[in-house]
Amino acid sequence: MTRPSFFLKSRRLGGENSRILPQGRLSGPISWVIAIMIALTVIAVAAGLALSNLARNAQAEIEGGVTVQVVEADTAERNRQAEIAIALLNNREEVAQLRRVPDSELAVLLEPWLGDTLLGEEAIPTPALIDLRLRGAVTGERLVALRDALAQAAPAARVDAQASWLGPVFDTIATLQYVAIALVALLAATSIGAVWLSARSALDSNRDTLELVHHLGGTDGQIASIFQRAIAWDALAGGIAGLLLGLAALMLLGNQFAGLGSGLVAGGGLGPLDWAIIGAVPLAGVVLALVTARLTVLAALRRIL
Repeated sequence: MTRPSFFLKSRRLGGENSRILPQGRLSGPISWVIAIMIALTVIAVAAGLALSNLARNAQAEIEGGVTVQVVEADTAERNRQAEIAIALLNNREEVAQLRRVPDSELAVLLEPWLGDTLLGEEAIPTPALIDLRLRGAVTGERLVALRDALAQAAPAARVDAQASWLGPVFDTIATLQYVAIALVALLAATSIGAVWLSARSALDSNRDTLELVHHLGGTDGQIASIFQRAIAWDALAGGIAGLLLGLAALMLLGNQFAGLGSGLVAGGGLGPLDWAIIGAVPLAGVVLALVTARLTVLAALRRIL
């Protein structure tokens, strides 16, 4: 039997066939749901990328870094041991760079916590701080060798790897990255559920029409294509709106973090590749919505027709 022209038009996924869907583009809630999901996903992806950049830049900054503190209450003895430690460390081949941090610089760093009145020789004495950079990675064996070298001549010296100070920070960053990944997965699952509910609602409300179309010769693929096209437009509109909302939120957050003036925070800036990944989020959302809609419609049609 020759199929009616109705189904020939349906192959082009246009014409009056799309009117079997109860809601038009941007008139139903699915577009706004997708927009919200995309906006939140953009923020979560940007946060994960920023944290990754921050951790990578911080690790590169402190790689090979070692701090030597001469903790001695007597100022003269502290300076004497600091000079001895500097002389010994300068003669070691593994030391690439060495600098004693001036007391004035330490005072500036401690002033926000201790204030002006608690700093100085007559108040709370500060340790002599020596910042050095080793050639290669800082291992436990190398730290022990440095401590042994300073033990006799500068017994007040304390040797620590700079990475150990930021260990808890790196652990927190890693945890936040896992949270960002879990949030993206949760938002993707929520978007799939929203599209599934929307497609099932449209199918249930037009079941009689679909049965008639099917009896007249329409295939499951043709019917699914009509639903798929309608949801594609809704997903595209929601994706663009969500991207704009997410970018606006990122600009606001970026300005807030830029005001902190922290070098650690500055290391979490986004690069061109990061922005390309963020820009691909709406496209991934549209593809996810199309696949979900088609599979949902085809599965439902097999059961009801």
